[in-house]
Amino acid sequence: MQILVATDADWIVDDVVAALSGDGVSFIVCREGRVVCDQVLEHRPDLVITDLQIGSMGGMAVTMDLRLDESSGAVPYVPVLMLLDRAADVHLARRSGAEGWLQKPINPLQLKRATAALIGGGTHPGGPAPEPVVEPEGVGNADTEPADDGAKSPEEEPATAG
Repeated sequence: MQILVATDADWIVDDVVAALSGDGVSFIVCREGRVVCDQVLEHRPDLVITDLQIGSMGGMAVTMDLRLDESSGAVPYVPVLMLLDRAADVHLARRSGAEGWLQKPINPLQLKRATAALIGGGTHPGGPAPEPVVEPEGVGNADTEPADDGAKSPEEEPATAG
């Protein structure tokens, strides 16, 4: 198995290599987002792990670039695991076309599971923030309605002359 790690942070390279090293596993480290597609074409890795922040071209742009080049036939398909800075970045991973994501700091067990899922042809949502439940106005029940704190709504308050 060959894994391309796209980051300019040494600690991320160290954490990924420590968690995923083993027999038959090799790593390509790419420190510039702009050359990830070239490296994918040259080395044909089984997985790309990209940091959200990589110098002048971050993980979202790298993933979108890979998907665009893949759609034109310029590079082969390769699954992408994006390493996010915060839970709020999940939408960036989704919109860019990444098959999986994890929030930093890297948990070695989660990284192993995500890698296995993506190389196996699946996805790994990495515990994204739950989607908010939005109910239509006027719908609800006693368990979900806010408690009455005695405050009056603007419609209930008498008009005052100024």
